[in-house]
Amino acid sequence: MEKKVGEQYLFDFYGELLTDKQKQILEYYYDDDYSLAEIAEVMAVTRQGIFDVIKRSKAMMEAYEEKLGLIAKFLKSQILLEEIEK
Repeated sequence: MEKKVGEQYLFDFYGELLTDKQKQILEYYYDDDYSLAEIAEVMAVTRQGIFDVIKRSKAMMEAYEEKLGLIAKFLKSQILLEEIEK
């Protein structure tokens, strides 16, 4: 479950940097909770093709996070905010 949450953060922060096709596939996968087979059927692509797009998109977003660190900064600010509110 935690892995999927981390991937959702990646998509939320960096999804706009993806192509329209990549965004659509990841929206089905993360937001609508479609299986690979369901996405393949809707997009008229093979299941393997969908898997490859998801894998490449995750790698791209992880590279963005490595360079920009937006999620790490966001999570750190959330921790600091919680401490301030105590």
